[in-house]
Amino acid sequence: MFARSGAFLLSLAVLLPAAPASAQVVQSLHLGGGVFAPKGFDSRVDGDVLVRDAFGESLPDFPELSDALVFDMSDFRSGHLFAEWGFGFGDHVEVAAGVGFYRRTVPTVYWDLVDEFGREIDQELRLRITPVTAVVRFLPIGRAGDFQPYVGAGVGLFNYRYSEQGRFVDPITFEIFEDRFTATGWAPGGVVLGGVRIPLGGDIFGLTLEGRYQFATGETGGLDAGFLDEKIDLGGAQFDVGFLVRF
Repeated sequence: MFARSGAFLLSLAVLLPAAPASAQVVQSLHLGGGVFAPKGFDSRVDGDVLVRDAFGESLPDFPELSDALVFDMSDFRSGHLFAEWGFGFGDHVEVAAGVGFYRRTVPTVYWDLVDEFGREIDQELRLRITPVTAVVRFLPIGRAGDFQPYVGAGVGLFNYRYSEQGRFVDPITFEIFEDRFTATGWAPGGVVLGGVRIPLGGDIFGLTLEGRYQFATGETGGLDAGFLDEKIDLGGAQFDVGFLVRF
């Protein structure tokens, strides 16, 4: 899957710049930002480390206690930025390659555990996602008029960095120690999207309102890397406002 997605993105990177030489296409630059909302607990992939952290497990010698952390997936909702270079073929089809950036730090503590002085044991959960995507948009009524709806889909490579940093409790000895665990990598995935483009005084400039949903799953390395589960779900919804310039 990674190889296929990478080959597709590489093909677009090579072919798109050459497209104007072989066909009369319209190029565009699309910049903007919005809000990214990761998937909720009930829809995340099996083995997701954030689900494991949030719900925890009972401690071996004290089953009435757990190692769960205090946070919700809505805490990871945050702003993001994007940039996209596109090519329009005729009035109804566009292809584009783009990059985005999202980052969020969520402070947390254990639900049931405190240190020997009765103080909370605090950590920080940090997630960064940089999607590199290639998408195709279809405009059913074309580029004419003051209201141009569209739908689309594509593939992506999602660069991610997830870390847990702070104080941790050994579930066997109850020793409290400080550490930092980090997982990084690239994950293949896909996107679906829909939106509307509103021309601003002609065909050159435009305002865009777009919703996207992305699908991808990264690897944490599990217990060998210090994490309590093997995966980190990178999926979620984003809602963007953008500015488009055609050339």
